[in-house]
Amino acid sequence: MEYKENELCYEDYCKLRESVGWLLFSKEQTQKALTNSLYTVIAVKDSQTVGMGRLIGDGMYYTIVDIVVQPDYQKQGIGNRIISMILEFVDKETPIGGRSSIQLIAEKGKELFYEKIGFKLIPHEFCGSGMRKVIRK
Repeated sequence: MEYKENELCYEDYCKLRESVGWLLFSKEQTQKALTNSLYTVIAVKDSQTVGMGRLIGDGMYYTIVDIVVQPDYQKQGIGNRIISMILEFVDKETPIGGRSSIQLIAEKGKELFYEKIGFKLIPHEFCGSGMRKVIRK
Protein backbone atom coordinates (compact mmCIF):
# COMPACT_ATOMS: atom_id res chain seq x y z
CA MET A 1 0.00 0.00 0.00
CA GLU A 2 1.25 3.44 -0.90
CA TYR A 3 0.04 6.60 0.85
CA LYS A 4 0.10 9.94 -0.95
CA GLU A 5 -0.42 13.40 0.42
CA ASN A 6 -2.49 16.13 -1.24
CA GLU A 7 -3.28 14.15 -4.39
CA LEU A 8 -6.99 13.47 -3.88
CA CYS A 9 -8.82 14.13 -7.14
CA TYR A 10 -12.51 14.60 -7.91
CA GLU A 11 -12.96 11.22 -9.63
CA ASP A 12 -11.40 9.21 -6.79
CA TYR A 13 -13.33 11.21 -4.21
CA CYS A 14 -16.65 10.40 -5.88
CA LYS A 15 -15.76 6.76 -6.50
CA LEU A 16 -14.79 6.20 -2.87
CA ARG A 17 -17.92 7.88 -1.47
CA GLU A 18 -20.08 5.78 -3.78
CA SER A 19 -18.26 2.59 -2.71
CA VAL A 20 -19.63 2.98 0.82
CA GLY A 21 -23.06 4.25 -0.19
CA TRP A 22 -22.51 7.92 0.68
CA LEU A 23 -24.32 10.63 -1.26
CA LEU A 24 -22.36 12.84 -3.61
CA PHE A 25 -22.28 16.62 -3.51
CA SER A 26 -22.49 18.78 -6.63
CA LYS A 27 -19.38 18.78 -8.80
CA GLU A 28 -18.87 22.51 -8.12
CA GLN A 29 -19.05 22.03 -4.33
CA THR A 30 -16.81 18.99 -4.40
CA GLN A 31 -14.09 20.61 -6.47
CA LYS A 32 -14.14 23.70 -4.24
CA ALA A 33 -13.95 21.52 -1.11
CA LEU A 34 -11.01 19.55 -2.48
CA THR A 35 -9.19 22.75 -3.43
CA ASN A 36 -9.81 24.24 0.02
CA SER A 37 -8.74 21.15 1.99
CA LEU A 38 -5.77 21.79 4.24
CA TYR A 39 -4.45 18.27 3.80
CA THR A 40 -5.54 15.06 2.10
CA VAL A 41 -4.30 11.49 2.16
CA ILE A 42 -5.04 8.72 -0.30
CA ALA A 43 -4.19 5.03 -0.08
CA VAL A 44 -3.22 3.48 -3.40
CA LYS A 45 -3.02 -0.23 -4.20
CA ASP A 46 -2.05 -1.40 -7.71
CA SER A 47 -2.61 2.11 -9.14
CA GLN A 48 -6.15 2.22 -7.69
CA THR A 49 -7.16 4.65 -4.94
CA VAL A 50 -8.76 2.51 -2.23
CA GLY A 51 -8.89 4.95 0.69
CA MET A 52 -8.98 8.65 1.48
CA GLY A 53 -9.20 11.24 4.21
CA ARG A 54 -9.41 15.04 4.30
CA LEU A 55 -8.60 17.68 6.87
CA ILE A 56 -10.22 21.11 6.96
CA GLY A 57 -9.66 23.89 9.46
CA ASP A 58 -8.13 27.21 10.42
CA GLY A 59 -4.97 26.37 12.36
CA MET A 60 -6.62 26.11 15.78
CA TYR A 61 -9.73 24.06 15.05
CA TYR A 62 -9.61 21.18 12.62
CA THR A 63 -12.22 18.77 11.31
CA ILE A 64 -11.44 15.37 9.84
CA VAL A 65 -13.86 14.48 7.05
CA ASP A 66 -14.36 11.90 4.32
CA ILE A 67 -12.49 9.00 5.88
CA VAL A 68 -13.39 6.25 3.43
CA VAL A 69 -11.85 2.87 2.68
CA GLN A 70 -13.37 0.74 -0.06
CA PRO A 71 -15.24 -2.18 1.57
CA ASP A 72 -12.91 -4.85 0.09
CA TYR A 73 -9.93 -3.13 1.75
CA GLN A 74 -11.42 -2.42 5.18
CA LYS A 75 -10.00 -4.01 8.34
CA GLN A 76 -6.44 -3.86 6.96
CA GLY A 77 -5.23 -0.80 8.89
CA ILE A 78 -5.69 1.62 5.98
CA GLY A 79 -8.12 3.93 7.78
CA ASN A 80 -5.88 3.87 10.84
CA ARG A 81 -2.86 4.92 8.77
CA ILE A 82 -4.80 7.72 7.06
CA ILE A 83 -5.94 9.08 10.44
CA SER A 84 -2.39 8.79 11.80
CA MET A 85 -1.02 10.83 8.90
CA ILE A 86 -3.68 13.50 9.44
CA LEU A 87 -2.90 13.67 13.15
CA GLU A 88 0.84 13.93 12.41
CA PHE A 89 0.10 16.86 10.08
CA VAL A 90 -1.85 18.69 12.80
CA ASP A 91 0.89 17.95 15.33
CA LYS A 92 3.50 19.52 13.03
CA GLU A 93 1.26 22.56 12.45
CA THR A 94 0.66 23.14 16.17
CA PRO A 95 3.26 25.58 17.52
CA ILE A 96 5.08 25.18 20.83
CA GLY A 97 2.75 26.62 23.45
CA GLY A 98 -0.20 26.21 21.10
CA ARG A 99 -3.21 23.95 21.21
CA SER A 100 -5.20 22.36 18.40
CA SER A 101 -8.68 20.88 18.63
CA ILE A 102 -9.56 18.11 16.18
CA GLN A 103 -13.17 17.11 15.62
CA LEU A 104 -14.97 14.59 13.45
CA ILE A 105 -18.39 13.08 13.07
CA ALA A 106 -18.10 9.31 13.02
CA GLU A 107 -20.28 7.29 10.70
CA LYS A 108 -22.86 5.46 12.83
CA GLY A 109 -21.29 2.28 14.17
CA LYS A 110 -17.69 3.46 13.64
CA GLU A 111 -17.31 5.30 16.96
CA LEU A 112 -15.14 2.57 18.52
CA PHE A 113 -12.63 2.86 15.65
CA TYR A 114 -12.04 6.52 16.56
CA GLU A 115 -12.11 5.92 20.32
CA LYS A 116 -9.23 3.44 19.92
CA ILE A 117 -7.21 6.25 18.29
CA GLY A 118 -7.86 8.61 21.21
CA PHE A 119 -11.01 10.51 20.23
CA LYS A 120 -13.62 11.00 22.94
CA LEU A 121 -17.35 10.63 22.50
CA ILE A 122 -19.27 13.86 22.96
CA PRO A 123 -20.78 14.79 25.30
CA HIS A 124 -18.09 14.33 27.93
CA GLU A 125 -16.79 16.32 30.91
CA PHE A 126 -15.74 19.33 28.79
CA CYS A 127 -18.11 19.31 25.80
CA GLY A 128 -21.83 19.15 25.17
CA SER A 129 -23.38 17.22 22.31
CA GLY A 130 -22.06 17.67 18.80
CA MET A 131 -24.64 19.16 16.49
CA ARG A 132 -25.13 19.73 12.77
CA LYS A 133 -27.48 21.36 10.31
CA VAL A 134 -27.86 20.45 6.65
CA ILE A 135 -29.11 22.87 4.00
CA ARG A 136 -30.51 21.26 0.85
CA LYS A 137 -31.40 22.96 -2.41
